[in-house]
Order: sequence, then C-alpha cells, then structure tokens
Amino acid sequence: MNLDISVVVPAKDEEESIPELCQWISRVMQTHGFSYEVLFIDDGSTDNTWQQIMTMHETNPNIKGIRFNRNFGKSAALQTGFRAAQGKVVITMDSDLQDSPDEIPELYKMVTTDGYHLVSGWKKKRHDPLSKTVPSKFFNYVTAKLSGIKLHDFNCGLKAYQSRVVKNITVYGEMHRYIPVIAKWAGFTKITEKVVEHRERKFGVTKFGLERFINGFLDLISITFVSRFRQKPMHFFGTWGTLSFLIGFLFTCKLFWDKINALFISKVPIKRDITDQPIFYLALVALIIGVQLFVTGFLAEMFAMQSLSKRDYLVIERVGLAEAEQAKVLD
Repeated sequence: MNLDISVVVPAKDEEESIPELCQWISRVMQTHGFSYEVLFIDDGSTDNTWQQIMTMHETNPNIKGIRFNRNFGKSAALQTGFRAAQGKVVITMDSDLQDSPDEIPELYKMVTTDGYHLVSGWKKKRHDPLSKTVPSKFFNYVTAKLSGIKLHDFNCGLKAYQSRVVKNITVYGEMHRYIPVIAKWAGFTKITEKVVEHRERKFGVTKFGLERFINGFLDLISITFVSRFRQKPMHFFGTWGTLSFLIGFLFTCKLFWDKINALFISKVPIKRDITDQPIFYLALVALIIGVQLFVTGFLAEMFAMQSLSKRDYLVIERVGLAEAEQAKVLD
C-alpha cells in the first residue's frame, strides 16, 4: 500500500529525543489526515535509542525502525531508509529536534502540488555558534557555484523528495551533503528550497566536528567529477591524455629537428647529447603520462559498463517492517 509520506530519520545516540519527536510527527500527520510511516535508522547507537524506537512502535505501528550493528554514517542510514520507504513523498529530518515536523505539510504540498522533485530546507536563522555557521556559509557558497544549484543550505537535514528521486539515486560515504547535486545529475532538476525553522538542540551534543568541512570539500570534488564523467570517463582521461601525449610528441619532434639540423643543414655540432637535455626528459614524461591516462580512461570505461556495485550495510534488527519491506532493505 502506498502511503502519503515516509519520514526517514537517522538516529545516533538520541534516546532522549525519540519519544518527543515521534509524538510531534504523529500529531502533525493526524491533524492533516496523512497516511504515513516514520522510519528510524539506528546508526549504531550505544545508548537506549533502539529501545525507545521499539517502545514507540508498540504504541504506534506507523513508527518503524532499522538498526545497524555499528555506526556506518548518515549517508548509509539515509540510503537504507530510502530503499525501505513506501511513501509517495519521502521526507528526511534529523532526530535531535532541531528540525520541526510542523514543516511537513508545506513540504508535502510543494512536492505533490507544485511538482518539485526535491525541496531542501533553508535554516535561514540558525541557532549555532559562529565556528559552525561561518564555515557552513562558505561551504554552501562554493557548492552552489560548482554545482549550479541555487540553494543556500545544502546540508540541511530537512528535505522532501518525490519517491522516484530517492529510488533512483545512490548515497554513500559522506555524500548526504550533496543529495541535491546527485539528484540533479540523475535528471531530477526541479529543485527548490524553503525557509524552515531551526530550533536549538534540546538534548545531547552535536555528532559532527569541524573535520566535516574538510571532508565535505573533498566529497564535493569527488561528486562533481563522478557526476560529470561517470558514464563517459574517457572524455576526461582521454582529453588530458591527448594533451599530454601531444606535448611530449612536439618536444620529441624538436629534439629530432635539432639533431637533423646539426648533422645535415647547419652542420654545427650539438654541444650536449639528446639525453643530457632537460627537454628530453620532459618529452619522455609527457608521453608516458599521456599513455597512462589513455589506459586509465579505457579501464574506467570498462568499469562504467559494468552494473553498479551494491552497497549493503549489516542490519541486525528491524521493527515494524513487513517482509516485503525488509527485502527492499536487503536488495
């Protein structure tokens, strides 16, 4: 049975927030008459997060859970939730109560009525220290320029998607920051944003440190390259390989010309042997690099022709999921 909404919530050591968040989401859904499910992904919590999820499921069967045997990261949690979700609209939010479930009805409307593929939350007014907000603004600015997507807040956990978007993208590593970029390169270009409420953290502490910004930029370079050249890697490697090979070839031609000129035309002996000239080594290196880039391009093309490898995360427990839904998680 297709539901109106699936809410996917990654959770890591958030036992204090789970009951309040479940009650809040349920209240919003009942008020607006939505059929729904809430999928909690316990990402290797070491506290009583899983026990709280099971308790909430006993009181409300719409609350469901998937538990990892260890911490795989937010991207793994989202990908697993996407595979299990049954709703026409999939909404993601963080489990720390900083995202407001009251935003759900408007996000749902923007996807179903306005026809957007993806709606990203924009925490315009943030309750975070400058050490977090300043790097975040710079990070979002660079991402917007490189991706061509006009969003102010790529990393906001509160997002809404058409179901077919999350079923046709793959999120891995730390790529959850770039889901709008991944969606765009998959052909889902109707992307917009909505200003959402950002609340102060009520329980616990943030699970992310400053190293996420360094990792974030490395991931941005990676996703930009993969998105553009995943299906045509030879276009990248072949272009640079051709350029390098041509430079090496021209250097080689110059060396031969100088040798022929010295022997048959000007008859002025060359003061140094060819192998003693720096240009010889430049030509050699350029030729070798050119060939290597070509070989890399061919190998990449062969890999691109193969089916995408599946990324499976070890799930040790589930609650509230039917057998068919469990199969989706393991596919």
